[in-house]
Amino acid sequence: MTIMRTSFLPRTAAALLAALPASLPAQTPFTVPEIPVERYALPNGLTVLLSPDHSSSVVTVDVWYHVGSKNETPGRTGFAHLFEHMMFQGSAHIPYGVHPKTIESVGGVLNGSTQDDRTNYYETVPSNQLATALWLESDRMGFLLPALDQRKLDAQRDVVKNERRQRVDNQPFGAADEAIRRALYAPTNPYSWPVIGSMADLSAATLDDVETFFRTYYAPNNATLAVVGDFDVARAKALIARYFGPIPSGPPVPRPAIAPVTLAAERRLVLEDRRAREPELRIIWPTVPLRHPDEPALSVLARTLVQDRTSRLTKLLVYDRQVATRVSAWQGAKEGVGTLEIDVTPRPGVSLATVEQLVDSALAALRTTAPITEAEVERYRRYTQVMTVLSLDGSMMRAEMLLYGETFAGDPAYYRTSTAALLAVTPADLARVAATYLTPGRVVLSMVPAGKLALIAAPDSSYTNVTPSSNAPSNAP
Repeated sequence: MTIMRTSFLPRTAAALLAALPASLPAQTPFTVPEIPVERYALPNGLTVLLSPDHSSSVVTVDVWYHVGSKNETPGRTGFAHLFEHMMFQGSAHIPYGVHPKTIESVGGVLNGSTQDDRTNYYETVPSNQLATALWLESDRMGFLLPALDQRKLDAQRDVVKNERRQRVDNQPFGAADEAIRRALYAPTNPYSWPVIGSMADLSAATLDDVETFFRTYYAPNNATLAVVGDFDVARAKALIARYFGPIPSGPPVPRPAIAPVTLAAERRLVLEDRRAREPELRIIWPTVPLRHPDEPALSVLARTLVQDRTSRLTKLLVYDRQVATRVSAWQGAKEGVGTLEIDVTPRPGVSLATVEQLVDSALAALRTTAPITEAEVERYRRYTQVMTVLSLDGSMMRAEMLLYGETFAGDPAYYRTSTAALLAVTPADLARVAATYLTPGRVVLSMVPAGKLALIAAPDSSYTNVTPSSNAPSNAP
């Protein structure tokens, strides 16, 4: 049960892209492949997506609930992730531990994940176990509360706390994401707190809080069920009607109102860590959320900067100047906010000030004297075409693509719309969004080993030290 993160350059695609020549010949127009899908809704509001594929004898059952950490409130953070754990503690007709044992005993896999905007649960099983997977998911959707008790809550609260210790408190620079969120967003913005929540809020969670969260968000009218793989459509519909149809609809789901985010000036942060041996630099601009007209161009801009050995930042920092071992960039669009981020790991002995100056010089050039060219954009288009085809391989990946589109755009085929928008981006679009969003209103986070403040970017500029007390230098006050 994990908080899922996105991989931006899978190895297969990276290898294919690296093999492309610097100058690419013209190619025939690319048509985004279409996944066959039937969409319908039950009377209780559950949206169902059916996509048969008989190429292998497996089927994926994947349920997305349109709820994540952004649906929490200050003082009650971490509930979405905590509840993900509670959903594996048994339900009215399924004793504790039976759900995973049942799936694993037939050779299947299962898991769940929590993000800012959604939570999901899935099983991939042999085709003849479709009824089992649907029954298990329906029982915890409709009959979880009778099996909840204080003992289970206390046990999973401790598990989540330990997960936080492992992933945040005891990881080098583990506090970075939380520091960036606080710098970007006001305390009332639901993206200002981490998905995993705070120790204090997890400690304060009560059984009544958990039950209220379930009744509010874990209802059929706030969920989408995808069945993808080797199955008979008529039989699947009958099973879904039998298992999910009797579950009552829930109340209307509240959605937080989120205003556009901008920064009037640069915010410089410093994070020290005793566990770290080398510094890192992160630069973040607030941008736009999912489905904003500028989101495709921002995504292309980020990728063209670091996509391969010929890309602007990778070539400059890693190959030409050899001041960095790694550079990455991406446009991270969520349902209510977005950011464009550049991360750099310098070579030993290289200061973050040097790295920041080179990054800023490259960005200034693409906005003025050396805009991104059509050849650079075409390399991105080739990469996107490869990745689009690869992403359709396997029932789980197909289910996730369909669910993403349905949950956030009301269209399971939204991946075709979004891919077409990416392929339509031009160098002029990139110049426009670079000028609009890569402004001085940004967050610059210098991450250094404890006590090594001489390594930070722009050491003579004012900054806020966001180091947790447990990671401060031993001589800190």
